[in-house]
Amino acid sequence: MNATIPVPLVFFRVLGDRTGKPAGLLIDAGAGDAAALLPLFGAEPFEALSGGFDCFYRPQIAPAAALALQDAGWKEMAAGALCRADDRLEPDYLPPAAAWVDGDWCMAPPPKATGPQAASRATALQMVQLVSADADTHEIEALLRRDPTLSYNLLRLVNSLGVAGGRRITSFSQALLMLGRQQLRRWLNLMLFAARQNDVRSAMLLARVAMRARALELLARSRGLDKNTQDQGFMAGMFSLLGVLFGMPLTEVLAPLALGDAVHAALLRREGELGTLLMLFERAERGDLEGVAAQLEALQIPRQDFNQAMVDAAGWMQGALRESQGNA
Repeated sequence: MNATIPVPLVFFRVLGDRTGKPAGLLIDAGAGDAAALLPLFGAEPFEALSGGFDCFYRPQIAPAAALALQDAGWKEMAAGALCRADDRLEPDYLPPAAAWVDGDWCMAPPPKATGPQAASRATALQMVQLVSADADTHEIEALLRRDPTLSYNLLRLVNSLGVAGGRRITSFSQALLMLGRQQLRRWLNLMLFAARQNDVRSAMLLARVAMRARALELLARSRGLDKNTQDQGFMAGMFSLLGVLFGMPLTEVLAPLALGDAVHAALLRREGELGTLLMLFERAERGDLEGVAAQLEALQIPRQDFNQAMVDAAGWMQGALRESQGNA
């Protein structure tokens, strides 16, 4: 009897347009029975992805999968339309036919921030420190009052979420109370990566860490880890590129934050359950889906769980970008 053909693994690469703005998804599929992916492609969370981004598949994908992707609003990537950039993005030097950019260009050192931009990002990091240390709401409110952009975006977020039961929130203390500490922490993490006018990397970095954060949270759940560890997985994913964002060693960025030992071990040494999951996702980012498959088997995480986590993470990333850009 032939061995059962495994379910292929899927991963989504976030593509930038010619300016570097994240606006596209490219699906990578590993080896296996392509027909096993059809239920995933036909489900609502997957179909919703093409409503937020231009979504593409490679010409080499199995014909049955290609048809299902087309039904979900995906298109074949045209020859010459995708280029790779691993250094600083230079739109003027891209091939004329290239409409989409892949690669690690967003990991290049940051440009020097202007005074207001650096201050706003520093304020967001200070707020993350206060929230991580479970500081009093009055301390957080006092810091929030010093940054008009952050305070405006916080009030807009709370009003848009509808957590106030129809009431409009007009004060910072109300907003903080209604939002809750966990949601506040996640929002602040996003705001650290919110687009800056002179830093073309920031939106793409936000897309990457949003994918990492949500994926690690979901994979921790599939691994059977408790809710607190799932939340720590989200934090580990979100903070994993802070060193790149600030252009300094991650150890220095994390030093003032009151993070738990498990998150520190994951981020700085790739140790523990969370460190293992972070390495798993980084392996998928590098395109090593065979290595991911072996690691999933060792972790006893079903391939279907991984694929669903990638779909959910991609959808969550799209929502995070909308929030950060004020389009929610």
